[in-house]
Amino acid sequence: MSLKLRIPTFILIILIGSIVNAQYVQIDSLKKVLTSVKSDTSKVNQYNKLADLYKEINPDSTLFYAQKAMVLSLKKGYTSGFANSCINKGNASIILGDYPTALQYFNKAKSEFEKALLQNSEDKKLKSGLARTYASSGVVYSEQNNYNLSLNNYEKALKLYREINEFSSVSKTLNNIGILYKSQQIYPKALQFLKEAYKIQSDLKQENAPITLTNIGVIYFETGHLQTAFNYYEKAKKGFLKYDNKRGLALLNNYVGDYYIKQNNLILADTFYHKSLNLYEGIKNKFGASLALYNIGLLLQSQKKYREALSLALRSLQYAEQTGAIEQALNTQELLSQLYESLNDPREALAHYKNYMAVRDSIKNQETTKKFAMAEMNYEFRKKEALLLEKHKRQIQFVIFSILGGLLLIVLALVIYNRIQVKRQLTLKKEVAEYEHKALHLQMNPHFVFNCLSSISSFIVQNGTDSALKYLSKFSKLMRLTLEYSKGSLIPIDKEIESLQNYLELEQLRFHDKFEFEIQSTENVEFNMGLPPLLIQPFVENAILHGMVPKIGKGKINVGFDVYNNQLICTITDDGIGLSESKILKENSVTAHQSMALEITKKRLKIMESITSKSAKIEIIELNSDQKTGTKVTLFLPVQYIS
Repeated sequence: MSLKLRIPTFILIILIGSIVNAQYVQIDSLKKVLTSVKSDTSKVNQYNKLADLYKEINPDSTLFYAQKAMVLSLKKGYTSGFANSCINKGNASIILGDYPTALQYFNKAKSEFEKALLQNSEDKKLKSGLARTYASSGVVYSEQNNYNLSLNNYEKALKLYREINEFSSVSKTLNNIGILYKSQQIYPKALQFLKEAYKIQSDLKQENAPITLTNIGVIYFETGHLQTAFNYYEKAKKGFLKYDNKRGLALLNNYVGDYYIKQNNLILADTFYHKSLNLYEGIKNKFGASLALYNIGLLLQSQKKYREALSLALRSLQYAEQTGAIEQALNTQELLSQLYESLNDPREALAHYKNYMAVRDSIKNQETTKKFAMAEMNYEFRKKEALLLEKHKRQIQFVIFSILGGLLLIVLALVIYNRIQVKRQLTLKKEVAEYEHKALHLQMNPHFVFNCLSSISSFIVQNGTDSALKYLSKFSKLMRLTLEYSKGSLIPIDKEIESLQNYLELEQLRFHDKFEFEIQSTENVEFNMGLPPLLIQPFVENAILHGMVPKIGKGKINVGFDVYNNQLICTITDDGIGLSESKILKENSVTAHQSMALEITKKRLKIMESITSKSAKIEIIELNSDQKTGTKVTLFLPVQYIS
């Protein structure tokens, strides 16, 4: 019978964390330090360091020290220490082939790190711990052939490691992503990630470099470049021996055995398979031991040593079932069926064939998900390849356009220079307009004060000292409010309403309640809108002097504020004698006053248009009907907000 070579369905995954080189001196040193440490948190950290160092040497010791760290962390409420102890227990469970337990520990660690990061999102140690959790989870999902979840976890880990510039772990994660692409037979992408990882490892002189060399060698082996693969294996072997990485060396021996099968050198193949088995059983790694036993069983089957092969195949199946390695169990069930058939035991042969079919059906149920993951990864690969081609195309175009751009550069510089000059001139014009606006505004202040003082003088003459004191009290409030906002370019609408309220109350007192008034603001007007100070008051004053005073009987003034079409609408309406009748009276002092206020207001509105680049205008109409006369002044102002 010809030997059927089975290439392993998994490839060497790097456990995120330091790859232990079995330097017992370092372990002894940590133990000595532990005896003198007094702080509980420091003890937890030492326990976790010891647990991590023992990971490749003795996973039972890893579990022992991780348990000590976990108990003390829970007692002291040390979140980070507890989470790291969970990672150490999870990694030990991977070495021992107990993947469900490993995932439980990693999920606990992830939950603890995420809670801690909510309190301190920039803590690099917490981010590093969370990244280790994602990466270690990726290891488990990879060895369980759940490639989609594995890649998702690795990408999260890679992002975190790059954020905190942890290049050592970046290289490990790149390695693991590379072997996922290898599992999907996307070999160019796999080699890209693996070689990128190896470059970082070489620069940093990392101990995990032989693992990456092994993975690169496997890809060359599977693509038929046997000598290139063997050269990489030889380089990796030197590294594993140097750092005493037994797990890495065990799997490497398996691959070297596969190489000698291809070379038809069954003696050397058997030698390396047994080396692999001894190393795996030495570190209690049932997953790897199951593969080595299967390969030796195949070798013995090809030599028609069915009884010897049977005992090894049964052990391989036992380990595969204990570790949940479904594909390994599938191949071993098929081998057992063939061995029992060769031993003329049809009942056992049929039983194992049925088991083989059951496991195969189970795997088929997972094929849809795996194919989807493969399609998704292929899509991402093609997408990135297309981006690279597009980038190359753009580089060529860049050279061509650079030549044309050089010719246009001088012209463009001149255009930009001219635009800067124009912009500078416009800025200067705007500043001049603003200063002119302030000057006109300040011109209104003495005008307003003069009118108010004239009113006080008239009021004192007409009403006596006591009434004058009351009038002066209201006047002082009005002046305080006016002066407070006189230097600013805008006054809040609520303060403008308050100012108008005070002014109208003064004039009511002065003219013995000759008129009523009402000030309204609609819900469209926002509290932080503003308008220039002393813009409304002159028109309210005109309504009183030219509309209310000459009128026979009592009148009413309405002041309103509204927003429409992105404009602030201010209206002053009175039911006085109207514009026509007012002009007939021609009171010289009043006319001069009115003319000055209106002229200044028109200038202010024109400057406001220049500054805001929005419309600002005034509209004055006479209300003349059978039932009602009067005047309506409407100011259309740009909406402005007070910062």
